[in-house]
Amino acid sequence: MSRYPSTRRTFLKAAAATAGVSLLAPPGLLSRSMVAGAGATTQNDGPADYTLTIATTPIELAPNRIISVATYNGQFPGPLLRLKEGQRVTVDVRNDTDTPEQLHWHGQFVSSDVDGAAEEGSPFIPPHGNRRISFVAQPAGLRFYHTHVRAGANLAAGQYSGLVGPVYIEPKQHAGNYDREVFLTLKEFQPTLSRGGDMAMDFLSPAWVVAPLKDAGESEMKASLAKGMPHGYEVGYDSFTINGKMLGHGEPVRVKAGERVLFHILNGSATEIRSLALPGHSFNVIAMDGNLLPKPVRVPGLWLGTAERISAIVEMNHPGVWVMGDLADDDRHHGMGIVIEYAGYKGKAQWLPPKPFKWNYAHFGNAAAASAQPDEVFDMLFEKQNAALDGFNQWTINGVAYPREQMTAAPAFHLHEGRRYRIRMRNASDDIHPIHLHRHSFELTRIAGQVTSGVMKDVVMVGGYQEVEIDFVANNPGLTLFHCHQQLHMDFGFMALFDYV
Repeated sequence: MSRYPSTRRTFLKAAAATAGVSLLAPPGLLSRSMVAGAGATTQNDGPADYTLTIATTPIELAPNRIISVATYNGQFPGPLLRLKEGQRVTVDVRNDTDTPEQLHWHGQFVSSDVDGAAEEGSPFIPPHGNRRISFVAQPAGLRFYHTHVRAGANLAAGQYSGLVGPVYIEPKQHAGNYDREVFLTLKEFQPTLSRGGDMAMDFLSPAWVVAPLKDAGESEMKASLAKGMPHGYEVGYDSFTINGKMLGHGEPVRVKAGERVLFHILNGSATEIRSLALPGHSFNVIAMDGNLLPKPVRVPGLWLGTAERISAIVEMNHPGVWVMGDLADDDRHHGMGIVIEYAGYKGKAQWLPPKPFKWNYAHFGNAAAASAQPDEVFDMLFEKQNAALDGFNQWTINGVAYPREQMTAAPAFHLHEGRRYRIRMRNASDDIHPIHLHRHSFELTRIAGQVTSGVMKDVVMVGGYQEVEIDFVANNPGLTLFHCHQQLHMDFGFMALFDYV
């Protein structure tokens, strides 16, 4: 969604690997190494199932708008990887850039050394070097791969680049009755720094905020501004794309009346919350973050926090040529949309806004059924220190910012395998935080005071001055990273480590 409208203008069998951070690789890191997931057999010889090359390449967003960014296999998004649930896959990753890279298997249950986060101990892919990785693809559903390096003030690094690609792990049983699939990756390019402002969150429901959190957050900000501090830096964008093309460029999605199309939608943004609507149509959501919902839920439009994914069936029952696009006029006008064209219809694509609607995670779960009680509860307080780091906001969890100068810090939270844990998140800032837990899925249990169950995810938006509770089972031993998926936030402190004891 558009936070600062005025500043945002101004498949070859090849594939993926894991995400990381942008410090120099440790000395002595081999130019080619083999890392195996749990239960892996050593595979030093023979061809890989997939190969992925990281390199800086030109991509054409629209005629006369060509940019140079890091990509996978010279394309954006990176190649769609269709894997088989429960089957082992071997991936060779080559880094043809001058900087160490990481490639994160977002949403998959892999080991810490394969996951692609240096904070967890995943080795870097060295400059002009290779890494071979082997793991069992799980769980089923829409996952993705992306870089996981810290970018800091370098808006050419991390997920500001084009290092994002979709993964679909074929379920052993199909998830629904549909005619075909369409994969869409939403992404902005040409980022610029601007001074901060308020993030609109009126699309979230419930709207309930916690008064003490709001009082504390606003008091901190007022005190900072009173000292003459400016608002901390934020990031805006000039170009907005779906599948790497601005609205009106590239091929439309061609459909036939009566078709049931399963859209797999990925928000590949570095920082932005995205919305999506299709005039005259609704979305029957069957999965969130790749995980099937307790029951399909029909909605007029979608909202996706950074790194969230939605799989939804759209019945093609309103012939014409339409714009499937973002609800924010400014972002849509600057490219965040794609044309949906019915067979037999031509002409200019039309946009009509849907009736206003709210986005409530609890609506997708079981409102009456409470989740099982946890064995332990972790309380987390999220806070912002305005413009504290060279003009950038610093972010803390329980008063502690993840160190900028090192990869692996002392784990802040300790897990026992097999136990169920609840994370109670309290947001003392006015920003929405898309919170991600690596190598595990979690269940939504309470959203802004509303009890729910049955919705399994790996990213959840925590609204400004709100509380959200999630439960997960400690079933994948190893260092586990927890962070806000907003690049600017994670780079400046918003991360913590779990370990197994």
